[in-house]
Amino acid sequence: MAVPAAAAPDQNERLDLAAAEAGPAEVRPGPVRDYSAASRERRLAEKGMAAGSPVMIRIFKAEFELELWMEKGGRFELFATYPICFWSGRLGPKLREGDRQAPEGLYTVGVEQLHRKGRHPRSLNLGFPNEFDRAYSRTGSYILVHGGCRSIGCYAMTDPVMEEIYSLSESALSAGQERIQVHAFPFRMTEENLALHKRNVWHSFWLNLKDAYDAFEHARLPPRISVCGRRYVVSEGSPSSAVAGDHGLACNSSDMVASHSGETNNELQQVAEAEAEAVARRHSRSAGRGRGARAAYAAARRARSRTSSLARAKRAAR
Repeated sequence: MAVPAAAAPDQNERLDLAAAEAGPAEVRPGPVRDYSAASRERRLAEKGMAAGSPVMIRIFKAEFELELWMEKGGRFELFATYPICFWSGRLGPKLREGDRQAPEGLYTVGVEQLHRKGRHPRSLNLGFPNEFDRAYSRTGSYILVHGGCRSIGCYAMTDPVMEEIYSLSESALSAGQERIQVHAFPFRMTEENLALHKRNVWHSFWLNLKDAYDAFEHARLPPRISVCGRRYVVSEGSPSSAVAGDHGLACNSSDMVASHSGETNNELQQVAEAEAEAVARRHSRSAGRGRGARAAYAAARRARSRTSSLARAKRAAR
């Protein structure tokens, strides 16, 4: 079973740790401490990139990392890897409103999902629940990638980091990108990581997410994605679909046959088991709180009784 996520360390501590662990073979950009507009323009120029180019985002829960990729020369290249300051819940998808669980899945962000007001004036609404989530009757709303370092179901990036993510996303959408793909994964979808979690109730769901992970890793283009029979159906993208953020694949007969297979039924059973487990945990906590409240009440009554006895004894002594 997956280990519940611990609270994120202080951001500077995470940056220092990442810098210390990054060896000469590290291919991802190192941590950036200066997220000012001037620093951003300089880093873009160093990579031969420009604000307004199409963007793609990948989130990795277990690694506490968010990657921002940008189109360059017909393919996408990694612009920056940002430390996620905090996410709530555990590995696995969001199931219902109020479960305080950060979602996993394949989402898109359009210009209407850019938030410029509220507690965190720069944020991206992931559009949860998407078509896949709705197929499983999952509920929730206002699930964001936002600033700050607190969250009850979102991904908190700190304000300076979020300002940069928001700026590049807004520039891409303003320049003509229709939708930005945001892929939220439990961890980097390697064979080794999946093997470590093969007994997890969400393993088959993660195998489905791996289709999108592999398609992007191979082509370096946002994949084409649709939802057929309660599964993500993925194919490699093209430069035109990268701009469109295309989620418009048509379901074919083989997809529909797969959707009625035992694997899908197994996934439905996994959802039911996970929901039953969540209900059991809530009942257990409620029972624990009830026992604790009763014990505290009884202790308070005993304390009041002792106080009253002492007071009566003092009055009698006078």
